[in-house]
Amino acid sequence: MKKQGLILASALMMFVLTLTVACKSDGAADAETTAADTTATAVNADPNATMTLDPNTATPTDPAAAEAVPTGPTTSITITNGMEHDYGTVDAGAKVKHTFKFKNTGSEPLVISNCKGSCGCTVPKCPTEPIAPGGEGEIPVEFDSKGKNGPDSKTVTITANTNPAQTLLTIKGNVKGTPPPAQ
Repeated sequence: MKKQGLILASALMMFVLTLTVACKSDGAADAETTAADTTATAVNADPNATMTLDPNTATPTDPAAAEAVPTGPTTSITITNGMEHDYGTVDAGAKVKHTFKFKNTGSEPLVISNCKGSCGCTVPKCPTEPIAPGGEGEIPVEFDSKGKNGPDSKTVTITANTNPAQTLLTIKGNVKGTPPPAQ
């Protein structure tokens, strides 16, 4: 019985791999992909286990690798000083700091499970303790403009027990880079 399961699992993985190569080689994803096309049942010791497929590439995704979204009752968050900050024009190498202020406008404690910048040059620091209903907090963000030149926009993704679970903040501006050396 185990041998049959292994053979079926191997066949499923070969099918997915073949499908992945075929999708990547034609250069376009099938626009008619439906949600039903993105879930496959894995044949292993747990007959109820599922594997999710990325709808753009048809490759398996690891549900455990997804960002942890808090479970339980949801609440709401309001960014009180705006969801976007324009820092204007800075010289390359300058570090820009901005603090986004927020309020828990729901009726449950706000639990922020993750804060992530869109690149390593944008670093947010989110509170780790729950914020009571009506409570306020701050998310300081530091953007390092080293190696940047021209208009620049970065995002900070806040994952919390809100609906939707993710809130996007933006920090943007213009970086005056060092001109290339004359030839």
